[in-house]
Amino acid sequence: MEYTASDFTADIAAADYVCRFRDAERFMALCRECPSYGRSWGCPPFGFDTSALLSQYDRVYLVATKITPGESGAAIDAAQELIRPERVRVEQMLLDMECRYGGRAFSYVGECLYCGGAPCERICGRRCLHPDKVRPSLEAFGFDISKTLLELFGIRLLWGHDGRLPEYLVLVMALFHNCPPGAFSGLRVSTD
Repeated sequence: MEYTASDFTADIAAADYVCRFRDAERFMALCRECPSYGRSWGCPPFGFDTSALLSQYDRVYLVATKITPGESGAAIDAAQELIRPERVRVEQMLLDMECRYGGRAFSYVGECLYCGGAPCERICGRRCLHPDKVRPSLEAFGFDISKTLLELFGIRLLWGHDGRLPEYLVLVMALFHNCPPGAFSGLRVSTD
């Protein structure tokens, strides 16, 4: 399916992002209702203090990717077909940045990209096969993506209805880091 994608970025103080956009109690309650809860290494519960991990970083570099289907009113089943290539592209960029600059990347978990559709090793009590690549989503750490999109990017989060995709889909991923403000301002997100 054809689509267009546009990236938007923001780099803000981590303490400000945590204070304004994180409601861990609310979002953890929603996570517990999800069938992936405790069954994927990208999902909670985590075996560490998430607040302590976040407090190690000074800044957050956020990437919002707006994906507009080429076909209006496409079936909701096409969502993953549209999301996957953009997720792979931005996730790889953030993992590269994590390696180069330090910090911690946050992705769009959904379905694991690295185990070829096989069940997560977590289900069997085994370690992740790809700990260098699997990253939790911002939601898994209690961040409000709808509020993030609206207040930082001016983009409303839309939902499909009647089995049809919304006008556009949006992915939000991030890198928590300790680089100076504006360190990534000249960075080109798109690879095309």
